[in-house]
Amino acid sequence: MFGYITPCKMELKIKDYEKIKAYYCGLCRNIKYDFGNLPRITLNYDTTFLAIFLDAFSKDEEKYIKKNCILHPVKKRVFLIDNEPLKYASTLNIILAYHKVLDDVTDDNTLKSKIFSSILKPYLNKIPNNFQNTEENIVEKLDKLYYLEKNKNINSLDELSHPFGELTAYTIMAYLNNKEYEDALYHLGYNLGKWIYIIDAFDDLEKDLKRNEFNGIDLILNKDNMPYDDFVVSIENRLNFILTSYARECSIALESLPIVKNKDILFNIFNFGLLEKMNKVFETKRRKTNEKSL
Repeated sequence: MFGYITPCKMELKIKDYEKIKAYYCGLCRNIKYDFGNLPRITLNYDTTFLAIFLDAFSKDEEKYIKKNCILHPVKKRVFLIDNEPLKYASTLNIILAYHKVLDDVTDDNTLKSKIFSSILKPYLNKIPNNFQNTEENIVEKLDKLYYLEKNKNINSLDELSHPFGELTAYTIMAYLNNKEYEDALYHLGYNLGKWIYIIDAFDDLEKDLKRNEFNGIDLILNKDNMPYDDFVVSIENRLNFILTSYARECSIALESLPIVKNKDILFNIFNFGLLEKMNKVFETKRRKTNEKSL
C-alpha cells in the first residue's frame, strides 16, 4: 500500500525533479539518524510526498548538503536537512511500514513477513514521546480497516476505503493543525487515502485471487465470481472513473490551500502523477490479459 504517489517526470522542471530527490534522500538520511540504517529499506515515495506536502506550508528556509551515500558512493547526492516535516515523515514511515508487515503476517503468515516484522518492531521503541498519540490514532484506524476486511459485511468500495481515507487525512492534519483550512486539508487527505487504497487493491487483484486472499474489489464488484481475465476487463471503466474522481477532489482541495512553496511539484502530482500511475497499473493489466488471449 505504498509507493503510489509519484510525480510525472515528463511534466517536471529539472529544478523540481532535483528538489524531489533532495527530499527523498533527506528522508532516507533522517530515518538513518532517527532510527538506524536497517529501517531505511522501508523508505517509499508516499512518505516522501507527505514531507513535500507538509513543508509546502512552511516559510522556513531550506538547508541542503551535498555528499556521498552508501548506495551512491561515486556521485554525490543533495540532501535536504534540518527539516521538521522530514522528521515527522520518517517517524510515520516506520509506523506504517511496521503495521503493514504485521498485517501481512496476519494475512499470509509467511516466514518472510514474520522475520521482517520482528526486525522492525524494536525500532518502534525509538518513536519520540510526542508521536505516541499519532501512532495510537493510526493503529485505531488500521484496526477499523482490518475489521471491515475480515468481517466482509460491506457493500461499497467507498465504505471499505473510508478508514484509510481517514488515516491519511489524520496524518496530514495532526502535523499542520490548521483550523482555518481544516476542511480542505481533510478533504485532500481523505480522498487521497481512498485513492491509494483502491489502486493498491486493483494492483494486487490478480495476486490476491491466485492466493485466495482478501481483495475488496473482488469482494464488492465480483458478485458473479467471474474469472480474473474477464473480471478485470469488466471493471476497468468503473475503477477509472472512481479513481479519477478522487484525484480530481485532491486537486480541487489543493487549489484552496495557502501553499508557500513546492506548488509546482504538488500540482504535478495531483494533476499528472496520480493519473500516470493509474494508467501504468491499467496498462499492465491490459497487456497481461491480451498476452493470455493470444
